[in-house]
Amino acid sequence: MAGAALTGVAQGAIVQASETETIRLPPPIGRPERLARLAKARALMRQHGIGAIIVESGASLDYFTGVQWSRSERLTAAIIPVAGDPIIVTPFFERPSVAESLGVPAEVRVWQEDEEPLALVADFLRQRGVADRPIGFEGTNRCFILDRLHQSLPGANVVSANPVVRASRMIKSPAELALMQSAADIMIAAYRSVGPRISAGMTPADIGAMIDSAVSALGATPEFALVLIGEASAYPHGSHQPQIVAPGEIVLLDCGCSVHGYQSDISRSFVFGAKPSAEQRKVWMQMRRGQDIAFAAAKIGAPAGSVDDAVRNAYESWGYGPRYALPGTSHRTGHGIGMEVHEPVNLVHGEMTPLAPGMCFSNEPGIYLPGKFGVRLEDCFHMTAAGPQWFSNPPPSIDRPFA
Repeated sequence: MAGAALTGVAQGAIVQASETETIRLPPPIGRPERLARLAKARALMRQHGIGAIIVESGASLDYFTGVQWSRSERLTAAIIPVAGDPIIVTPFFERPSVAESLGVPAEVRVWQEDEEPLALVADFLRQRGVADRPIGFEGTNRCFILDRLHQSLPGANVVSANPVVRASRMIKSPAELALMQSAADIMIAAYRSVGPRISAGMTPADIGAMIDSAVSALGATPEFALVLIGEASAYPHGSHQPQIVAPGEIVLLDCGCSVHGYQSDISRSFVFGAKPSAEQRKVWMQMRRGQDIAFAAAKIGAPAGSVDDAVRNAYESWGYGPRYALPGTSHRTGHGIGMEVHEPVNLVHGEMTPLAPGMCFSNEPGIYLPGKFGVRLEDCFHMTAAGPQWFSNPPPSIDRPFA
């Protein structure tokens, strides 16, 4: 569950990553920061003329309130008004569990199984005097909530909550950056532990289990472990064909973990048990150069899409593409990252959002040769006033993939 606390690891603990390496785990996001988030949200609502926003279960609910809850057909949501404390709407029988993680002042209003939860929402909006003002709808909210809100509040003027929620979550605070740095450090440490233990005959599941075990031992929560071997590495999200580690084959690892709900996403590609072929080495070095081109293009104020354009222009000059055609890069150069591994905005052609300090992105312009192999190196960075800064440093060569 996004935002879940670390299990069995004390806040601020120091975890032994190796005989010579330790990783300090920062504390989770606390009440003062969440109160500041609510204050910023209210300021943005005033700026955009929004009377309240509705945020259902998921990362954004955790972001503003600390409530960590999975989505189901039963509505649990926060209604954050432009003035005053929010409320949490949840089923009656879930109240104790929801209240446990509530990290801000908020009234918990409950509904019974034979009642309409959106009627509670409509009543609250009327009580706060904002029922006739635009109501912001968080971008991942499900359609049934909107339909039933209109039934309970006919004529409701529902607008996008992106100017509030997205604008808040895109810019990470120092505390958020520290958690993401810790997640990246743990993922790199896990790679260093597992990489030398990969052996011939292993399957993706074998390697993934080793990575998850290493991540857990280092105090983080495993989130995903995508392992692609041989030709499967030519397809960004893999193949269902059987795969085993063999000398001379590309092994592509794309794995992530979280620390107090904040994500890492790091990929490494290498050749197992043999010297890389000339083609493997060339493609690896070109892809690695693509990361540098993206990093150099990430300038404060530049449109996010210009980073993707810079990489694609270089790749096309090397004979790849054009655009998303293969062989070449069939996906965007990078995505936003934070409490979710994929967040707005993306480093993709046409994205005009200007880069600003506190934004965080993956940098992964993989190169894929269908029928042969692919190479993806992925490291995340965050924007500072002086430009981009890596969370994890890209590897120096195909011969030293975990350096």
